[in-house]
Amino acid sequence: MADPKGFMTTPRQDWPRRPVGERVRDWDEVYVPGALLPIISKQADRCMDCGIPFCHDACPLGNLIPEWNDLVSREDWRAASDRLHATNNFPEFTGRLCPAPCEAGCVLAINQPAVTIKNVEVAIADRAWEEGFTPPRPPDRLSGKTVAVIGSGPTGLAAAQQLTRAGHTVAVYERDDRIGGLMRYGIPAFKMEKHHLERRIEQMRAEGTRFRTGTAVGRDVGAAELRARYDAVVIATGATAWRELPVPGRELAGIHQAMEYLPLANRVCEGDLEVSPLSAAGKHVVIVGGGDTGADCLGTAVREGAASVTQLDIYAQPGVDRDEDVDPWPTYPKIYRLSAAHEEARDLRSAPAADADARLFAASTLRFTGDEDGRVRALHLVEVDALRRPVTGSGRALPVDLVLLALGFSGPDREDGLVDQLELALEPRGTIARDAGFATNVPGVFAAGDAARGQSLIVWAIAEGRAVAAAVDRHLSGSSQLPAPISPYDRPMSV
Repeated sequence: MADPKGFMTTPRQDWPRRPVGERVRDWDEVYVPGALLPIISKQADRCMDCGIPFCHDACPLGNLIPEWNDLVSREDWRAASDRLHATNNFPEFTGRLCPAPCEAGCVLAINQPAVTIKNVEVAIADRAWEEGFTPPRPPDRLSGKTVAVIGSGPTGLAAAQQLTRAGHTVAVYERDDRIGGLMRYGIPAFKMEKHHLERRIEQMRAEGTRFRTGTAVGRDVGAAELRARYDAVVIATGATAWRELPVPGRELAGIHQAMEYLPLANRVCEGDLEVSPLSAAGKHVVIVGGGDTGADCLGTAVREGAASVTQLDIYAQPGVDRDEDVDPWPTYPKIYRLSAAHEEARDLRSAPAADADARLFAASTLRFTGDEDGRVRALHLVEVDALRRPVTGSGRALPVDLVLLALGFSGPDREDGLVDQLELALEPRGTIARDAGFATNVPGVFAAGDAARGQSLIVWAIAEGRAVAAAVDRHLSGSSQLPAPISPYDRPMSV
């Protein structure tokens, strides 16, 4: 504990964002470049080095948060990088994309603003790349065993890196044309620029991991054929089967899933397209769904020049403070949060029909209506109470040219045939069934990440990748020294 009084003398200070009027004109990350390092050592001083650090339990990776906070406060960046990478393969991803359940579990958060754990994490990760603290770590010797990892999201990449470093020969199969999964085409560049992803991929290539893009297992290569070719297979395809909105008018043109819309915008940023076929430019947009994916659609539509953007959230607007009766510390509380996208919509007045930050809370979609050409022109909604019952007399219609459905995901996509060809057992909710060792009902086939756990956070995805790698290593070698931070049955802290 570098400064025993740091939490009393230093107020919380977050990484400042660029002015709204500047950042909505580009796709660069929303934060002020270089503005984090001057403040981060003092922010790390606020860590109390608690006797029982609940931030550990709040993070499924088991990040050694008080240790690297202390090292950052002393500006020992190399040691801080070593401690951070001991539990997390990709801290520059989590430091940008994770909603930071660790901060909800910070002991300081009982009665003060939490330590800026997420900002400290990303500062360490970025400094480690700048200083060359993250060289490739190829294995000293090869085991002679081969592993196929299907899917290149955070789970698949974490599993592949761990298994490669353990000496196994690993090939990652990705159905898209680039590696990264949702981090590549689902996450907008203003949340994470893709060069962070590219340098990790190059690090993995230098370590020996092989990548096979444009290959859908089950369609381009048979799942049984792949299983016969490798000593083990890890399924990390994610939960890409999106949830639908079965209301009248859903068949109208102009209503799309968020994951139809966001990848096209990302491809414009990649240089594949000049303009997205689903661009929001000049359109009245309504996003159905109040989660992070909906916020990603909001920020994207604002940058594309939408005439208006409104986001519908079926839940009532939460308060700004933790409700100790509902979400007691150290659980992750449902409170009012203002993301960068909501801040932009608020300042630009992007949703005249909604509240200040573009969200309509406690709003449920009843139906869509369209014009004579079959295109959507109005979304009809109603206000609902806490039990989602319609409030009498609260119905209204919003003009709309483009509707984006951001309602989450139910399990792995079965269109490619992977699940059916391997005859994988499924849980009732549609996810892949597995035992306590991440093994499916098919010998030598393991499942991890959202495909088996269900839709979750990036920290859980990476933790799953690390844990399944230990299970596969044990299956191939008889024992394993790889860390296994979670079991398939672990869940976030709750009451």
